[in-house]
Amino acid sequence: MLFRSLIAACLSLAALPALAQEAPRLPVVASFSILADLMRNVGGDRITVTSLVAPGGDAHVYAPTPQDARKLADAKLIVINGLKLEGWIDRLVTSSGTKARIAVATRGITPLPGKDEHGGADPHAWQSLANAKIYVANIRDDLSAVDPAGKDEYAARAQAYLARLDAVEGQVRAAVATIPPERRKVVTTHDAFGYFGAAYGLAFIAPLGVSTDSEASAKDVARIIRQIKAQKIPAVFLENVTDPRLTRQIAAESGAKIGGALYSDGLSPPDGPAGTYIDMVQYNIRELQAALAP
Repeated sequence: MLFRSLIAACLSLAALPALAQEAPRLPVVASFSILADLMRNVGGDRITVTSLVAPGGDAHVYAPTPQDARKLADAKLIVINGLKLEGWIDRLVTSSGTKARIAVATRGITPLPGKDEHGGADPHAWQSLANAKIYVANIRDDLSAVDPAGKDEYAARAQAYLARLDAVEGQVRAAVATIPPERRKVVTTHDAFGYFGAAYGLAFIAPLGVSTDSEASAKDVARIIRQIKAQKIPAVFLENVTDPRLTRQIAAESGAKIGGALYSDGLSPPDGPAGTYIDMVQYNIRELQAALAP
């Protein structure tokens, strides 16, 4: 009798995992890595996030694959940046036949004028932490719309993450305050920091007449040096100058400090310095502070 009771108890215990199985996670898709990170922070264990553009990739020029169409077809929610960042997304959505909710993370944001191929609006709104908070609130609402059972969890996680963003914004403002006002200007060859500059009082200046689509030439470098001298720019971040001789030439002839790479359109791989959105913001402000310090 005792033996039969023990067997029954063991069978009951063996059945517990099946009874206590977690509900399947909600499949969601982000257009690029920064959005994916924000979605993970809000969604937690209730969602599985796929980023179409991987860390280190560029959403401006991304070429979708047939696998991407399948990801969209399986998703319940697709979150894009909007403001014409993902010029390829409409065709991909159509080809996928997805029935997912399509959400625009920038809704409610007042865009800055665009200065490049985007035309009417600058899409890099995430560079302002105030805008990133709007992204988070929109993501919270969109996840709640497709998964009402998780509404309270999404709200709690969003509130906690917004508090972290508040703290990081305080760090950014404190770092900028250490830079003398006359030194708060920088040349960068990627015009993606307009929102950051407007929010925190830095001037990001594009080098005159220099294409960001190809390696800068010696003629381009001479033009950059003249501009740095004329505008008394203390630091320069040059994504498309990889020849160390040209970099040394700029530093020697202009007197400007040469900064490291700034992360603008996507995160680094997880083991890099900008593996999350918060890491990215903190890394960028450290680089800027170091380059612009007297």
